[in-house]
Amino acid sequence: MALSTGTKAPDFTLKTKTADGVEEVTLSKNFGQKQTVLLFFPFAFTSVCTDEMCSVSGGIAEYEALDAAVYGISVDSPFTQEVFAQQSGIKFPLLSDFNKEVSKAYDVLYDTFLPGALDFHGVSKRSAFVIGKDGVIKFASSSDNPKDLPPFDQIKAALKA
Repeated sequence: MALSTGTKAPDFTLKTKTADGVEEVTLSKNFGQKQTVLLFFPFAFTSVCTDEMCSVSGGIAEYEALDAAVYGISVDSPFTQEVFAQQSGIKFPLLSDFNKEVSKAYDVLYDTFLPGALDFHGVSKRSAFVIGKDGVIKFASSSDNPKDLPPFDQIKAALKA
């Protein structure tokens, strides 16, 4: 079960790849500065993940207006994520949890992803967390069904609260 509201968000440093090279993003650098939205997703280049990331990217100004930084997190490599972001026009950082440590810390890692079809182990569940400036989780959502998108209206409501 994913971490719940009221829990201190586990800090992390993950890699992102841009045209400027590989960079590190540390969650706690946002503490005291801005709110954070973490969007865990199973895989780059899959239809539902592409729809989710593109939808959020298309409305990124709304999140910025709510003083929030948005990050997509998957177990894909930063190099795969860079191409995915370029080809899909994603305008916020995608962070590589290749070692699966952050997905484990937030308790959003499938034991088996699509059992019987793919049987992949160690894939991030589609999940969303809103973390306040104080580093405490204000909203948490996770689904065992990879086709279920996070409730974006609830995410925005949590950012406004």
